[in-house]
Amino acid sequence: MTDKLRLTPDDDFPEDLEVMTDNDVQVLDSRIQRQLDHEIVTTGESDPETEFRHYELDDEFTERGK
Repeated sequence: MTDKLRLTPDDDFPEDLEVMTDNDVQVLDSRIQRQLDHEIVTTGESDPETEFRHYELDDEFTERGK
């Protein structure tokens, strides 16, 4: 069973964040943040894919804030 609280590097990530609602992007960001925290605690470092997704979401929030 997939953990719905986190989004692992193997889970699908939306190709176009612009079409998502603000609420959905915030939920996705929370899942990515929890995954980052999990990776740091369990392995001592974050997965490059999770880092990339985190930066993608940061960029999306920046664009939406303009």
